[in-house]
Amino acid sequence: MSNEITTINNSPAEMIKMALAGGADLEELAKFLSLQQQWEAGEARKAYNKAMAAFKENPPHIEKDKKVGYTTQKGKVGYSHASLANVVEKITAGLSNHGLSASWKTKQNGAISVTCVITHVMGHSEEVTLTANADMTGSKNDIQALGSTITYLQRYTILAATGLATADMDNDGVTEEAVIDENKIKILKDLIKELAVDEAQFMTYMAVEKIEDIPMSGYGKAKLALEARRKAKK
Repeated sequence: MSNEITTINNSPAEMIKMALAGGADLEELAKFLSLQQQWEAGEARKAYNKAMAAFKENPPHIEKDKKVGYTTQKGKVGYSHASLANVVEKITAGLSNHGLSASWKTKQNGAISVTCVITHVMGHSEEVTLTANADMTGSKNDIQALGSTITYLQRYTILAATGLATADMDNDGVTEEAVIDENKIKILKDLIKELAVDEAQFMTYMAVEKIEDIPMSGYGKAKLALEARRKAKK
């Protein structure tokens, strides 16, 4: 008598083979194929969750490698953040060790939406979407404003999708005071030229290094000072 133990594989793929051998019709095979797809999706999801858990057990440390600073009438303003290149390099290296990868999708319909998709080699993926308006602060043109927002959203969606944060994670300028736009810059520059104002002295008065650094809250003060100069000349 044989002591051989037979192992029965109850996967849908094996069940399909058995059904074919038993002469199953097309309707029955379609049901088995649907069951197979559901089973594979479930296995892929479990593999994704296992890989992400392993990734988070030893996550990469992401340092802030980029500094931003300028001077306003209230004093110096500065903050640091992790650049997109730094974030992506550290995170993607860690993800790849566990069969995971990251990609982005971008849509624009007034506001800009960026979606980060994390995908496992078995096919399961999960995504995070963030939306914001174009960053028109400073003297950016339309393309620069678009690029700035996309970069910002790419960085934060991959951090959100992986559940990570940079060291002492910044608010990336949430507390930063918006500076005057191109139209207001032109108005002030025209007044300075018209009135032959010493620009260096005026910048000292406004406590900034250049006109482009004047905050929105300081625009009224700057314009009033220049218009007072015009009246004094009459």
